Amino acid sequence: MRDSFDILLLPGDGIGPEVVGAARTVMDVAAEHLGVTLNYEERRIGGTAIREEGAPISDETLERAKASDAVLLGAVGHPDFDREPVRPEAGLLKLRKSLGAFANLRPVAAIPALIPASTIKPEVLEGVDILIVRELTGGAYFGEKVEGEDRASDLSVYTREEVERVARVAFEAAEGRHGRVTSVDKANVMATGRLWRSVVEDVAGDYPGVAVDHVLVDAAAMLLIRDPKRFDVMLTENLFGDILSDEAAMLPGSMGMLPSASLGVPGTPGIFEPVHGSAPDIVGLGTANPYATILSAALMFRHSLGRPDVAGAIERGVSVALEAGFRTPDLGGSNSTEEVMRAVSKWAAAGEGVT
Repeated sequence: MRDSFDILLLPGDGIGPEVVGAARTVMDVAAEHLGVTLNYEERRIGGTAIREEGAPISDETLERAKASDAVLLGAVGHPDFDREPVRPEAGLLKLRKSLGAFANLRPVAAIPALIPASTIKPEVLEGVDILIVRELTGGAYFGEKVEGEDRASDLSVYTREEVERVARVAFEAAEGRHGRVTSVDKANVMATGRLWRSVVEDVAGDYPGVAVDHVLVDAAAMLLIRDPKRFDVMLTENLFGDILSDEAAMLPGSMGMLPSASLGVPGTPGIFEPVHGSAPDIVGLGTANPYATILSAALMFRHSLGRPDVAGAIERGVSVALEAGFRTPDLGGSNSTEEVMRAVSKWAAAGEGVT
């Protein structure tokens, strides 16, 4: 295993610098405990990049991302740019496209310490463990756009190759989990949905040990809340995956708990980021929830850096901190970002980690 890595930090907008700073401290503690050296470079993305560099992400930053072992990102977006022709989110889309990060993994699990605080019944939540695999570089987000005062359109396009490669990520993940893939589409009314379903069926033939079923996106949205335990790996396209994974944040209790990993072909840098937004309304208050970013760092060590021992140490720190009651206001607690960071760091260095 390697023991030295180059990590590009893109804190971004809003609370991004606060949660990335917390994650960096936790990473340093866990890495030092296990003899790993981390070399950081920090650059701009999103609204901060527009203000300082004139674009939501610079060509130099993209080159630095390609040269890194992994990218840890905070958040992008700010209401100041809502009516501007260039939006902060364009930087994130360009980064994903540039690195070929076509598969977004969003694990969603019920956290025992948070179940009593959830608005969903405990018997519905207990045992929930879902991996959402979202296609990330196709569909309506990347299609040709027409925007005028009286008419607008977003072209949604998928090719067989795009669907097949992300489907294989989902089926391979299911082989290491509970052996079930639920493919989510809108095949009853959308041509892209019918192509999606057809390709997923073709790919399924190569994975005889994995069961597959197909669910329309509106039904999937309902089942995520009513019967989330029916899902193991949920595979879906870009727009649907964005919406469903945000909805799934209600299962662990807050969007501040959901990490994500955006991966391309093996050997290329992955992008790791919390699912939540930039939350400009709480910037500087010291109350931002850093758990999702810290857990995203754990995914980085597991998927891109090949150090599951460091990932396990970080995950252990999060689990023990939550059991000990360290919760930010979005989780019904009163702890600060720094208090959570210190608690996770303490317990991340207290054991050997879990692989």
